[in-house]
Amino acid sequence: MNEEKQDTEQLEEKAEQKENKEKEDYIIDPKQQELDELNDRYKRVLAEFENYKKRSGKERETLYNSILSDIIEVFLPIVDNLENSLKVETQDIEYKKGVELILKQFKDILKSKGVEEIPALGETFDPTLHEAVSSVQDPDKNPQEIVQEYRKGYKIGNKVIRHSMVIVAN
Repeated sequence: MNEEKQDTEQLEEKAEQKENKEKEDYIIDPKQQELDELNDRYKRVLAEFENYKKRSGKERETLYNSILSDIIEVFLPIVDNLENSLKVETQDIEYKKGVELILKQFKDILKSKGVEEIPALGETFDPTLHEAVSSVQDPDKNPQEIVQEYRKGYKIGNKVIRHSMVIVAN
C-alpha cells in the first residue's frame, strides 16, 4: 500500500511539474514579447515599402507614357503631311528622296519610343481604336469592315494616342 501511495505521489508530482512547465511556456518573457512585436512591425513596414515601390513604379511608367503620348501627338500632323507630300507627283527625284528620308527618320523615332500604327484597312471596326467618319454600302465587304482610312491612328502599348479616322462598310 505504501508503494502505491508513493507511486501516486510521484505521478501527482510529475503531473504538477508538467502543468507548471506548460504554464511557463504560456508565460511570455516581456523582452521576447517586445522582440516579437518589433519583428511583426518590421515585417509590416517592409511589406508596405515593397507595395509603395511597386505602386510608385507603375505611377512613374503611366506618367512617362502619358507625357510621351502628349509630345508625340503634336508631331503626328507633321508625319501626316510628309506622307501626303510623297503622294504628290514631282519631277525632282532628289526632293522626293529627301522627304522620304525625313519621314523614315520620324517613323524610326516613333518606333524606338514604342509607338505603333493602328491597323485599319480591311480590319473590323473597333470603336476603341477607330473613329468612323462615314459608312458605305458595299455588298462585297463584310459588315463593319474598314474600307478606307482618312487618317492613321497611333498607340503606345494599349494606350491610343490618336484614333484612326475610317470609312466603314455596312
